[in-house]
Amino acid sequence: MTGDRYSHVPAPTVRGRWHAPRAGGAMRATVTVPGSKSLTNRELILAALADGPSRLAAPLHSDDSARMIDALRTLGVGIESTPGNGRYGDDLVITPIWPLQGSTVIDCGQAGTVMRFVAGLAGFARGDVTLTAHESALHRPMGTMIKALRDVGVDIDDGGHWSLPFTVRGHGHVRGGEVVVDASQSSQFVTGLLLAAPRFDVGLHLIHRGERLPSMPHIDMTIESLAHRGVHVERPAPGEWVVPAGPVRAKDTPIEPDLSNAAPFLAAAMIAGGSVSVTGWPAHSTQPGAMLTEILTLMGARASRRGGALTVTGGAGIAGVDLDLSAAGELTPTLVALAAFADSESTFYGIGHIRGHETDRIAALVSELRALGGEAHELADGIRIVPRPLHGGTWRAHHDHRLATTGALIGLAVDGVEIDDIGTTAKTMPEFPQLWLDMLAGSPGDDAHAEPLHDVAS
Repeated sequence: MTGDRYSHVPAPTVRGRWHAPRAGGAMRATVTVPGSKSLTNRELILAALADGPSRLAAPLHSDDSARMIDALRTLGVGIESTPGNGRYGDDLVITPIWPLQGSTVIDCGQAGTVMRFVAGLAGFARGDVTLTAHESALHRPMGTMIKALRDVGVDIDDGGHWSLPFTVRGHGHVRGGEVVVDASQSSQFVTGLLLAAPRFDVGLHLIHRGERLPSMPHIDMTIESLAHRGVHVERPAPGEWVVPAGPVRAKDTPIEPDLSNAAPFLAAAMIAGGSVSVTGWPAHSTQPGAMLTEILTLMGARASRRGGALTVTGGAGIAGVDLDLSAAGELTPTLVALAAFADSESTFYGIGHIRGHETDRIAALVSELRALGGEAHELADGIRIVPRPLHGGTWRAHHDHRLATTGALIGLAVDGVEIDDIGTTAKTMPEFPQLWLDMLAGSPGDDAHAEPLHDVAS
């Protein structure tokens, strides 16, 4: 379907309590996951700043991407859906407008990428742009972004609270220049500034000063996306970036599958036994999920890539590990589920920043594991899991899509696990419940949510 409105309707979202199905035996399944949220929302921003129309092929259609689309359309950007070759919905054609339109309110929902990335664009509007969010997301850190935007010349009224909601007094342009940030809480602060920087009057010289910089692959992803559109970011030193002022090239861009969303499916092979393949696995990717091949191998699986698919095969058991996940904190919930069934305790560290996601993920994981009889301990910047026999019960999702999928993983080996709201997975993957059932059934479902069952060489 085409038209002047974003018209794709995602797969129906399953809401409310959901009985996590137990695996009936070793699996042999192939799954195709939707596009990357991180890439989709970055490319939407860059397309909105480009020097002409762009097309995104096989983008993600989810709550988070819909929030980004709505935000950009509110700022005057044209976004049309048009049939593509992807199995998960239409392609998108983005037509920029300059300057952006103000006198509007943008609801970011629970999407951190929307609140951090769109804040960087709001100064390009003529008129006020008020950013707010779902009440469950108003706690998410924004002070660093507000201060940085003020330092480059953006007029922001936050009522002195350094948080959402706040209003950007848009003047149609942003000065830019040198700015120092402490992005220890989120790499999205760096990305939000880098994405907007080519349109700043004098570009941007960005310096991070802080104890750590989490999720570097996401920053690498941003820099690679900019380079594909003709913006070459200099990196004179670690934690320092220089972006020249200049055009952002219009470009048709394919979106990779979301490798982090593939993590629960691949991990399922290690809990239930057998093998699971994910199609379309890129040979090279800046997504943090690309680290899964190494991490799952360390934990006892066999991983191989053939014919564009990554296959993970469960081994004799799951090995406890001691891992720095600072570069891939979003994988923590999946790895915690694996660690709960390991042969020894596991420690994941370098992940203090995931306390500021949809929920405090460290506290939530500890709480939910303990509720099912497990042993877990909060650390200053991590979590320690001691394997214990688990029992059924309610697994609370805490408004967090990755907590919900962790409950589904645990339910593969534990009877009676019920997730209180599986609908939270719609944030990045509305198809998750159906894909999960199709994987367990070994069938493609009624509308090809998964590939037909076939033997996979490993």
